[in-house]
Amino acid sequence: MGLFSSLLGGKKSSEEQQKKDERRKFDVLKYDGVRARGMGQLPYAIRCFEQALALQADAETMHYLAGAYLQVGELDKARATLEQLTAAEPEQAGGWLSLGHVCFLQEDYARMRAAAEQALRTDGGSAAAHYLAGMAAYRLHDSLQAIVQLTQAMAADDRHVAARLLRAEVLWSMGQAREALEDLVPLCAPEAVNEDALLLKGEILTATKDGDEGMACFDEVMELNPFSEKAYRLKGASLLARKRTKEACDLFDEAVELMPDNARMYEERGRARLLSGDKDGAVADMKKAIELDPACGQRINGHFNNQG
Repeated sequence: MGLFSSLLGGKKSSEEQQKKDERRKFDVLKYDGVRARGMGQLPYAIRCFEQALALQADAETMHYLAGAYLQVGELDKARATLEQLTAAEPEQAGGWLSLGHVCFLQEDYARMRAAAEQALRTDGGSAAAHYLAGMAAYRLHDSLQAIVQLTQAMAADDRHVAARLLRAEVLWSMGQAREALEDLVPLCAPEAVNEDALLLKGEILTATKDGDEGMACFDEVMELNPFSEKAYRLKGASLLARKRTKEACDLFDEAVELMPDNARMYEERGRARLLSGDKDGAVADMKKAIELDPACGQRINGHFNNQG
């Protein structure tokens, strides 16, 4: 009997030791991965997290691994990891929010909306979940539901800048210029100016009211950020719409000087030159744009065809 008990006890001790060894190995791999990620050594961090998860399913490590996959552009792997995480911890809103973000990057807006709804089931007062749901609804062309969700996000967090900005964008897409401008007021205040809000305000004003007032918004953005491609594009388009082609050409001269490797600025200057009658200058700019970014070719053909 003593020998039998001793053998059983030895087996139990061996199993416990094996579990301790696996736990120790898991901890080493997990925290080596965390350190590697912090040092920017992402391939090594990913290997550590993958090997750690092969030993033990751990929610925190899944989060780390999904984040590392995102950083290296492995969206499918990030999504698969987050699907595992949400299956293991369906009551945790954070996993659903992360999954929804990845679905947004993949342009899978239906799954994004489903993830947001799951997050809201676990935390109905989450401003982040309402915002995610609103963004998904907008991408799915459900503007009214987008407004509802974004309004709820702002009710949950009245300082949710992204929700207010997106609601203004949705309202503008619905032709509600006045309501959109009202949403932008606090985002364009001097003490809390938001570059994207100023651009949207300028876009609305140049389309519906005083073009010069709208262009002043673009000028303000360029003062804040001299390398804002969108500010140059929007102001240039507004000048061209008002037949102020010389001013548009001068504007894009400035843009090209500041951003000599920006294909879109050459493309826009080429269009302005074409409209001003400088076909040779336009052709030179269009060639340079395609040299820098071959994807410009299709848009450029459209510019020339429209002139034909």
